[in-house]
Amino acid sequence: MAKMTTSLVLGLALVATAGCAKKRPPELPPTPTETAPPVEGGESSDTIAGRLNEQFKREVTSDTVNFALDQYDIDSQARSILDSQAAWLTAHAEARVTLEGHADERGTREYNLGLGDRRANAAKNYLAARGVSPTRITTISYGKERPLALGSDEASWAQNRRAVTVVIN
Repeated sequence: MAKMTTSLVLGLALVATAGCAKKRPPELPPTPTETAPPVEGGESSDTIAGRLNEQFKREVTSDTVNFALDQYDIDSQARSILDSQAAWLTAHAEARVTLEGHADERGTREYNLGLGDRRANAAKNYLAARGVSPTRITTISYGKERPLALGSDEASWAQNRRAVTVVIN
């Protein structure tokens, strides 16, 4: 009986310990704009996506929407930018995009990941309201992990509070 009780206690301790294991933070995926080397005898899908993304950047007002501090609402300037993106996406029905949400360096990692997610989804919802199928849009939050400007001043922070649209194919 004592042997069975000891085994039961050890088993419960192992289960409790396994439940308390620290989870590794998810690794950030590579930037969608990275391209693979060209394939002989044809173009790779990454090359085509890169070319389509360059065309997107040339033909829309901007690929970036900026936000105010701790905000994720779409203001009039952001609406103008997203309207041009919606028009481009409507004309290129085969294109799929990723909306990347970013935050400035202030705040905790968790807070900034959440804020970046809300910014990316606000832009996605706006594009969806303009007739772009939500199935063509994916979102990802990088939080403060991929700053555009490296300074620690208001001008740099303002550049880093953004949602960027990247054509992935």
